[in-house]
Amino acid sequence: MKKGLLSVVFGLFCLLAHAQSITIKGSVKSSTGESIIGANIVLLGTYDGASSDLDGQFSFSTEEKGKRVLQITYIGFDTLSMPLDLNGQNLEFNLKLKETVNELNAVTIVAGVFEASDTKKSVVLKSVDIALTAGAVADITGAMLTLPGTVRNQESGQLLVRGGSAYETRTLIDGLYVQNAYNSTTGNLPARNRFSPFMFKGMMFSSGGYSAEYGQALSSALILNSSDVATQNTTGIQLLSVGGGLSQQKSWGKSSLSASGTYSNLSPYFKLIKQNFEWKQAPESGNVELNFKTKTSSTGIFKFYATGLSNGFNMNVAVDGDEKQKMPLKLSGENLYLNTSYRDVVFKDWALFVGSAYTWNRDKIRQNFELNTLQQSAQTRFTLTKSYSEAVKLKFGAEHIWSVFDENYTSGETFKTLHKDNYLATFAEADLKFSGKWLARVGVRAEHSSLLGRGNVAPRLSTAYILGKGEQLAFSFGQFYQTPEHAQMRRSTAVGFEQADHYILTYQKQVEGYVFRVEGYYKNYHKLLKTTAELPQNTGYGYARGIDLFWRDSKSIKNGDYYVSYSFLDTERNYRDFPVQAMPYFAAKHNFAVVYKHWIHELNTMLSTTYAFQSGRPYNDPNSSVFNGSRTPIFQDLSVTLSYITNFKDNFTVIYLAANNVPGFRQVSGYRFPSSPNAEGYFQGSPILPPAKRFIFLGLIMTIGEKFVKNQGNNDDI
Repeated sequence: MKKGLLSVVFGLFCLLAHAQSITIKGSVKSSTGESIIGANIVLLGTYDGASSDLDGQFSFSTEEKGKRVLQITYIGFDTLSMPLDLNGQNLEFNLKLKETVNELNAVTIVAGVFEASDTKKSVVLKSVDIALTAGAVADITGAMLTLPGTVRNQESGQLLVRGGSAYETRTLIDGLYVQNAYNSTTGNLPARNRFSPFMFKGMMFSSGGYSAEYGQALSSALILNSSDVATQNTTGIQLLSVGGGLSQQKSWGKSSLSASGTYSNLSPYFKLIKQNFEWKQAPESGNVELNFKTKTSSTGIFKFYATGLSNGFNMNVAVDGDEKQKMPLKLSGENLYLNTSYRDVVFKDWALFVGSAYTWNRDKIRQNFELNTLQQSAQTRFTLTKSYSEAVKLKFGAEHIWSVFDENYTSGETFKTLHKDNYLATFAEADLKFSGKWLARVGVRAEHSSLLGRGNVAPRLSTAYILGKGEQLAFSFGQFYQTPEHAQMRRSTAVGFEQADHYILTYQKQVEGYVFRVEGYYKNYHKLLKTTAELPQNTGYGYARGIDLFWRDSKSIKNGDYYVSYSFLDTERNYRDFPVQAMPYFAAKHNFAVVYKHWIHELNTMLSTTYAFQSGRPYNDPNSSVFNGSRTPIFQDLSVTLSYITNFKDNFTVIYLAANNVPGFRQVSGYRFPSSPNAEGYFQGSPILPPAKRFIFLGLIMTIGEKFVKNQGNNDDI
């Protein structure tokens, strides 16, 4: 259950040891000495870059090292490429661009200031943001829940976005589908994302309106882009309050290989911290990972990633909502995930991506029944991208996903569900610059499912307009389809895709050290699955609308960084077994979070705090005549994380302490009710609580061969 905690070691402390930022800044002018506004400056092969401002100035930070290429582009001028040797020192350049002969000059502001794409519509967090967000304990999903548009669902731990349930959010690694993004668990026991944030150089959370390149998600996409070839040899040792692990990374210049293994057992921890659950066998898990990357050419890279996880537990749970009657509940889960990809430039100016992924996941649940579920999927995917000019870029591609859902439920007799699907999709998308201030992305996606025997065509549109320096207005529209959940199609697969239409309007202002964004949205759900008839039907419907606010300030407080997010959500549905249209149990009208991080030089310590507030969520009280008309108490959480950096026998060492819900707020996520009333005709409910009032995590992690230099940390690290 806490496997993800162990990955803190292999990432966080190597990150603090090695990933010190440098600043690259300067000016961009024409050959006549005029400042160039909106030139695109980027460190090739990375997410790092900027655009020149009204005075032609630019500045950005990077954690890259070694030989890199700085590229400067601007319409009407020749592209300038400069080789760099990044050795930890800040760099400053005064650059001059040469005008292209016979090409019309035009004012344009390109990527880095705005782009009608997922990366600019979404909030981007680095690995260090994930690791140091208090309350998340290095869980990717936990950190995303501090961003606007999300709803906390503490009994599941999964990502819910803008009125959508957990299955409506798709996770992708290097553009490839992750079938089971969370570790195996059961109801009212929160899961964690399977993957360490330190695997990725970019994490983009799109809360809606994402591009035609992706599908099969009614609400949102969590897009994770893995890191490139590692440049250092490291050995990691972790000793934690819930387990331990080892890691080894080897670099050969153009290639790197890393391997790690972790083990966790919460039994000793549960003996120290009182639990709300009756554990017979505390959660236990083991995980191994293998990661290989190699540069095949100056522009090409091949990546291979494999991970295997086994976890399980045994506990007593209430019978039919009666806390006085208990029965054993045993879970065991195994997961294997493989991901391989290749990127390169072909035919001189086409960017090619080819990838494949495979998932095998088996869950076994034993109670007064037996439930065995086996899921498999295999995906192949390719994309081709070409920039015809500064004004036109085309991308197209296709993917195929083979999947199997094999479930056996035994309670006296056995009920079997077997679903096999061949899902085929193709897409095309064009980026069009109409002027220096106006950009649009137009796309279309076509899909077909052999399981449903249906297909669809989904248009997508995003456009953005510059209002002023660092200020933009953007609009997105798209149709999104998704195959219904297998559990809802046990009686019949003679149904169609579920559908959601997104309308999003965004205002954003971003200047150095500050970001402000307000976003309004409307989602129209139709063709949702209803299960109240003899067979499931696509007669369900609903809506979600709201406003999201986000403010981030990394400049006002020395060595400090904070952000504030607020979401207002109004949503209702009539789907599944709902008798009427109502707000679903996983939604909350008001969501608020404040995250603050601070580097304390004198103590060599990173401090992070998070306060989260959420209004009550709906639940159905059988004593009330109004379906889902009752509300849980408000949710509050105040969490703290401390990372103290030191040396142990000249080896870089970090002591990491995380504490969630420090004040001990009572967090109720719903209520259980028995199937029949008591003698007075009243259904006596019992609250659904987390496993414990607080969670405390302590770890000591050492990187052998590295040494901490006092006061090497700075504000860029957080």
